Amino acid sequence: MSSGRASRQARIRMMAAVATVCALSAAPLAPQAVAGDTPPYTETYRPQFHFTPEKNWMNDPNGLVYYKGEYHLFYQYNPNGSSWGDMSWGHAVSTDLVHWKELPLALSHDDEEMVFSGSAVVDRDNTTGFGTRKNPPMVAIYTGLDKDTGIQAQSLAYSTDRGRTWTKYQGNPVIDIGSKEFRDPKVQWYEPTKSWLMTVSLSTEHKVRFYSSKNLKDWDLLSEFGPAGATGGVWECPDLFPLAVDGDKDNIKWVLVVNINPGGIAGGSAAQYFLGDFDGKKFTAEDKGTYTPPTGTVMQDFENTDFGAWTTTGTAFGAGPAAGAVAGQGTVDGFDGKGLANSFHGGDATTGILTSPEFTVDSRYLNFKVGGGRHPHESGTLLEGDPPAGTVLADFEGGSYGDWTTTGQAFGSAPATGTLPDQQEVSGFRGGGLVNSYLNGDSATGTLTSPEFTLDKDHVNFLVGGGNHPTGSDHPTAVELLVDGQVVRSTTGKDGEALNWASWNVKDLAGKKARIRIVDDNTGGWGHINVDHIMLSDAEAQPVSQETSVNLVVDGQVVRSATGANSEALDWASFDLRPYAGKKARIQIVDLNTAGWGHILADRFTAADAPARSAVQRADWADYGKDYYAAVSWENAPGGKRYMIGWMNNWDYSGAIPTSPWRGTQSIPREMALRTIDGRIRLTGKPVGSLESLRQSGPPTASGVTVESTTQPLIGPAAQGKALDIEATFSLEDAERFGLKVRTGAGGEETVIGYDTTTQELYVDRTRSGAVDFNSTFPGVQTAPLKAENGKVKLRILVDWSSVEVFGGSGEAVITDQIFPDPAAQGVQVFAENGSVRLDRARVWHLDSAHD
Repeated sequence: MSSGRASRQARIRMMAAVATVCALSAAPLAPQAVAGDTPPYTETYRPQFHFTPEKNWMNDPNGLVYYKGEYHLFYQYNPNGSSWGDMSWGHAVSTDLVHWKELPLALSHDDEEMVFSGSAVVDRDNTTGFGTRKNPPMVAIYTGLDKDTGIQAQSLAYSTDRGRTWTKYQGNPVIDIGSKEFRDPKVQWYEPTKSWLMTVSLSTEHKVRFYSSKNLKDWDLLSEFGPAGATGGVWECPDLFPLAVDGDKDNIKWVLVVNINPGGIAGGSAAQYFLGDFDGKKFTAEDKGTYTPPTGTVMQDFENTDFGAWTTTGTAFGAGPAAGAVAGQGTVDGFDGKGLANSFHGGDATTGILTSPEFTVDSRYLNFKVGGGRHPHESGTLLEGDPPAGTVLADFEGGSYGDWTTTGQAFGSAPATGTLPDQQEVSGFRGGGLVNSYLNGDSATGTLTSPEFTLDKDHVNFLVGGGNHPTGSDHPTAVELLVDGQVVRSTTGKDGEALNWASWNVKDLAGKKARIRIVDDNTGGWGHINVDHIMLSDAEAQPVSQETSVNLVVDGQVVRSATGANSEALDWASFDLRPYAGKKARIQIVDLNTAGWGHILADRFTAADAPARSAVQRADWADYGKDYYAAVSWENAPGGKRYMIGWMNNWDYSGAIPTSPWRGTQSIPREMALRTIDGRIRLTGKPVGSLESLRQSGPPTASGVTVESTTQPLIGPAAQGKALDIEATFSLEDAERFGLKVRTGAGGEETVIGYDTTTQELYVDRTRSGAVDFNSTFPGVQTAPLKAENGKVKLRILVDWSSVEVFGGSGEAVITDQIFPDPAAQGVQVFAENGSVRLDRARVWHLDSAHD
């Protein structure tokens, strides 16, 4: 996010109530690499042509401005570690947007404030008085977070030496509306009114505000825009800029970029945009009309007084359909007709399952409306079940820690009895007590250590939740098993307050003496841990479902699933039934969550030949991948170019990606344009042209190759590598899917970049791209709509040591994904499925490193 990883309270609210299954380390921990063991910029996953800081945490790009031959890239940075915290502005400069020089810290956090996201301008007329007309100041406009109050307000800092040193303005803040959700100012000079224009987010209200100023210090409110488009998460890092349509300078449209987290097109963080007009005061988005879903056969519309042949368990769904909201619930809307399935009967604390009768799959799609809580189905979880029998080492009942010992302040003098002040609701613990290190918020640290015990059973089972900061990271929040004083097993939370079962297999440690140590050494967002019911058992405890979801069950397995968006408004969703044609299936509406947003809403199940599209799918996206967020553009770029860059990460798992000693990467800068494609104006992007300076000469080339229902090397060893720039053009024949596989290697590793002719979609499949198990939301397939042009599909693929960026067509379909493959996985293959495709031409350039 941006500035939004704000106060402890704000961060807890923003990082979603999703109760994900905890990551386990069932094998002994591998030795951690020590910084300095490897020369900088040669580490296993270190990008070679994307900007990363030498060390520590980085997120949003900030302060993008061009001045005196330099592109400035400021960015959210933690100077004190590789997890989010102590937000400051890092700084790098480039003459070509490819070769970057990291400079000293620009704007530092201090005892009073953290320096969140914002922008920078060159005050050429010295309207601020911070410099002179001869030496105009560079002015940063940033969100300052008041550490005491949590208030977010807009502030200034200035530099008169090309951004090398900075002074914070003594009159800060310059805009303060008393809000804890007001951030990420993007400022530009608006020539028609000879004034400064600020675009800034009211994040939880899903609004963007526009302000005007003559001197950057005194601001007048012009207007607001929103809510609109996708609103499933906070709105952050807005950007407003004009572009010519198809290069016609007499046809100008304005683009408003609004980044959203969560609720993006691929899940989690993403960059959406609106097209429209700006008249100097107000942005007006183009009217896209009302949406009508495909027609079909209604299977269940919940219009009767009972559920008919559908069966229920539990009490959450009541005796029949609801007529809207039920007792204690906010306004429910977006359902069709008079009734819907609503599991809020008795509040969030109740659970239950509503199941359809069995039916034969004889349609292509199942469309339905869904709302309520965002608690996705997790594969491998049980719908119900108690832990295996065993010896309880600690259940944290009775009001004391007994003979466990504490250090620091985080754990207090006794177990917690549940949720602590300012904390999101804690659930999933047993009995009346648990370990909860949020005692004084995320700022407190400490340890809690058990007395010594003997490992006389095969498994250590326990409940865990809280922050995702693994052992081995700079500031862990973890449960650790110590043998001979060494950490031999470790588990962390997954940035959710709900506890769930975790298990260590300790057969190889049988008979050894051990201790449990619970560690909270983190003062940033999600800097706490929840633990309960630690026990020795002969069997492994299985995590229990905490989902609020609509599932399609085939052969007893959940094969499709959808969840709500933490909203009482229902929206369309769709399941692709084509792989299950002729099979028997059931629909299950599941509420197994008892915490905040622990309910599900559903309506209008319809069998149809085409998929319904949700508001998220109908929104416009600058990128359809999982890893493109906080996208903003440079001001003052030469030649009137509009270059945009995004943080190549996702808040769903940003703190868990397996990189060290840095964490966080920026995308390749992209040149943006508006093009008319298939009758509609689209925002398009292509890699900055200077990237081609890294291309090695004599690229391996393939042409005129027909591939039929097989996978084969694209060219051969000459085309293999970890840092590649690939251009490929395919002519459609009868293959259902085709494309390229990159970073292929032993063990079946591959990242699949394909085109699906049946859905007319570009896709990236990273389910087998190497390390994918550090977060349940990481593996998956991302898709982007892309129509073939004159029977051809053109791809531009950038492969770096830990990412792929795929540009389809004219740049209207872009998918950016991180990958973490084995360094030895360097193969490139071409494939076709269920038919043939013609590869007209492919060229593979090896790219030199951009590091000096």
